[in-house]
Amino acid sequence: MNGAGDARMRRSPARRPRGMYLLPSLFTAGNIGAGYFSITQTITALTGSAQTHLDWAAIAILFAMPFDALDGRIARMTDTCSEFGKELDSLADVITFGVAPSLLAFVWGFHFLPDSVNAQLRMHLVQAGAFVCFLFLLSGASRLARFNISANPQPRNPGRPDRKYFVGMPIPAAAWLLAATVHLCFGLPVEAWWFAIVWLCLVGLAGFLMISTWRFWSGKEINFSRRYPAPLLVLLAIVAYVALRYSQVVLFVAALAYMFSGIWARAAYSWSRRRRGRAAREERSASQAGEPNPFRSV
Repeated sequence: MNGAGDARMRRSPARRPRGMYLLPSLFTAGNIGAGYFSITQTITALTGSAQTHLDWAAIAILFAMPFDALDGRIARMTDTCSEFGKELDSLADVITFGVAPSLLAFVWGFHFLPDSVNAQLRMHLVQAGAFVCFLFLLSGASRLARFNISANPQPRNPGRPDRKYFVGMPIPAAAWLLAATVHLCFGLPVEAWWFAIVWLCLVGLAGFLMISTWRFWSGKEINFSRRYPAPLLVLLAIVAYVALRYSQVVLFVAALAYMFSGIWARAAYSWSRRRRGRAAREERSASQAGEPNPFRSV
């Protein structure tokens, strides 16, 4: 009797405490909280002390990124993935990495253009800025929707078969780029018309990269559950210290490097593909030139 009971206990999987399913959602809630704080700081910047509030709005978006990176990993490591968690994570990303950075990008880059700028030029810049920032939000939401319905998406420029890639720039990375730029400038609003044009192009480029089918590194091959993770933890601690100590420069350079890595991967693939096609055409032409012509008179 006892033997049969022990066998049934071995066959039946161990039930996890219900609180385990709340753990990933707590990180997602932290993501939403950071996005909400960023939005409130951006709105408060409209009434006074713009530089301080805009810098805090950018820092809040950057602070949300570890929460977004950890909630999914924790769910997979604890085997507590659920459809509710997936949908909540997508909604959190729309708020924190879509609404918050698009609002911050508009207020920081266009709202505070001084009256000394040509009135017609200022009006066009503000209108174009509002439109491009909306396109950034729309692109981010579309990127998340495509990610949710794709079972095994493949980039147009495939990479190494042993690695996993994002198809299109992920929305947290695009928000990271905008927030890091604001933080690099210590939240000081844009007042030069030429800088507003550069900012307009950067926001538009980030939106385009999100809806593109180009490959971006996902980092999913990093394994935190291996038996001896000490070297990896030490490396992460060093990276975290440098990023916190020199946050303005390090975060901006890292965001630019990630963005250009996707652009470079696409350009390198296109160049390699054209080179292979040219080589194939030359080889085909050479083989045709060496064949005897049956219609040529002897």
